[in-house]
Amino acid sequence: MARRNFSKAFKAKVAIEAIRGEKTVNEIASQYEVHPNQVSTWKKLALDKLPEALADGRTKPVRDAKPVTEEKLHQKIGQMAVEIDFLKKKLRQLGLSED
Repeated sequence: MARRNFSKAFKAKVAIEAIRGEKTVNEIASQYEVHPNQVSTWKKLALDKLPEALADGRTKPVRDAKPVTEEKLHQKIGQMAVEIDFLKKKLRQLGLSED
């Protein structure tokens, strides 16, 4: 028996009907004279490819964040320590400190 080839349009039609869920996979398979496993396979493929089909080509690809070096982290820690010391000093001058 020769292998049957189905057009993309036919596969899409069957997959859409399966996605709608108005009929069971077995009903759809009987209607279109294909195996139920084939209907399930086309449905899964359609759902997997849907995000790619609806992707907006105008969006920029997501870039990885720039790696933060250890040196930059030490600089930030030092800066924050100076700021904290300054604020503690100002609190003491205003008499608001609990020290």
